[in-house]
Amino acid sequence: MFELDMRSRKPIYEQLVEKLKELIINEVLKPDEQLPSVRTLAQQLTINPNTIQKAYRELENQGYIYSVQGRGSFVNVFNHVQDQEKIANVKREFEKLVLEALYLGIAAEELYMMIKELGASKGGGDHDDSNEKRQQRI
Repeated sequence: MFELDMRSRKPIYEQLVEKLKELIINEVLKPDEQLPSVRTLAQQLTINPNTIQKAYRELENQGYIYSVQGRGSFVNVFNHVQDQEKIANVKREFEKLVLEALYLGIAAEELYMMIKELGASKGGGDHDDSNEKRQQRI
């Protein structure tokens, strides 16, 4: 399914949450698709089942998955209103980080290039916008 970096400073459950979110957002995991059981995924990744449970609980709190008693965890159908709220939250956090980066002396052009590289590697955002529109957003 995916790999986790055991040497990373980021906790394993957070890495797991990020990987599963990525799979859900990119529709690799489809709505109402059942996720592997906690026990199965723990064996596949050779990590503690409590770590998997913590990640699943976090994903459920964020609305990415839902649980059915005795059946397991499933990918949640995305709600457009929820998406808009999440986008608004991400934009607020992004603005804070950009302002902090500028304050610390990172050039706006460097930030733009970082965003452009991330967009190219992750395939995010609008791809058919002109450069002018992209620059106006930043």
